[in-house]
Amino acid sequence: MTTAPMSGRKAQAARNDELILRAARAVFTADPGAPIAAVAERAGVGISALYRRYPSKEALLQKLCGDGLRLYIEVAEKALEDHGDPWEAFAGYMRGIVDADTNSLTIRLAGTFQPTEELYRDAARASDLALQVYGRAVEAGVLRPDVTAADIALLFEQLASVKLGDDERTSQLRHRYLTLMLDALRRPPAHRPLPGPPPEDMELAARWTP
Repeated sequence: MTTAPMSGRKAQAARNDELILRAARAVFTADPGAPIAAVAERAGVGISALYRRYPSKEALLQKLCGDGLRLYIEVAEKALEDHGDPWEAFAGYMRGIVDADTNSLTIRLAGTFQPTEELYRDAARASDLALQVYGRAVEAGVLRPDVTAADIALLFEQLASVKLGDDERTSQLRHRYLTLMLDALRRPPAHRPLPGPPPEDMELAARWTP
């Protein structure tokens, strides 16, 4: 079945929505207290176009976190559908969550808006899936038994706090440290080459340059 192409107006609305959501994520993960006008400015759309789609900052934050939860659920479900090597299924889940970067939203936006009933349901679903992924790895004997699911959740937040250079460099470094974490989590321990070069002193020092 072929999907009919969107009309020009609908296609423009879809493009605007994508621009708004991308801008909102960047603005609010940098400063949760930023006004909604900052999102419109970054997205390059009029404030009226933004308000037509999202009548309030609260609605925009709910949309961002809803999309993040659904992406988390998708990654976890994919891991549970993988019936191959149990360690690789778990490691794939960890990499998928790091790539999805849903924890940047958790770190910056938790407690800044009122979740909807749908968000509560999706959060419960995501938590249940995370426990299943964790439990399966423990049961298979590939994950060290003294690590809890809550430990894993906070490891994701630690990785999400790594931000250096542009998006590509940030992703490279997050995967470098994820590899270190996975080697420490694995049973028996593993020691693999770390991806990407380590951060240089000049990169760390650049953060202090206005």
